[in-house]
Amino acid sequence: MKGLLLSCVLAAGVLGLASQARAHHGDADRYVQEVVDITGTVVELKMVNPHAHIVFDVTDDKGKTVRWQAELGGPQQLTRQFGWTPNTVKKGMKLTMTGRRLKSGAPYMNLTERARIVVTDTGKEIFRTENFGEPPPKS
Repeated sequence: MKGLLLSCVLAAGVLGLASQARAHHGDADRYVQEVVDITGTVVELKMVNPHAHIVFDVTDDKGKTVRWQAELGGPQQLTRQFGWTPNTVKKGMKLTMTGRRLKSGAPYMNLTERARIVVTDTGKEIFRTENFGEPPPKS
């Protein structure tokens, strides 16, 4: 009986850990490995789980405004590591973001690794991942 109980407890623990491991996903090779700089005007900062997002407008080469999104880590991480609040990035701010674009070409970028954010008008850096400036991983 003790053996059966122990087996059930161990099985439940393994299943619980497996679901946690699957809960956070990799980028599934959706992004170009080289980083790019994109400058735009903030529309909104979404401090939501599991990832915060900056929604911003970029004027393309033809003068057309394109709505972009940049994905960051979770809001708790931004608060703990960078001191961010919901007012750190405000509507109308001009930001230059360095990150990885989607391979599909859609107006979306990832700022969770090899990334940074600079307030364009002042040059103040408000976000930088630990591995910013490192080369892309070898394939």
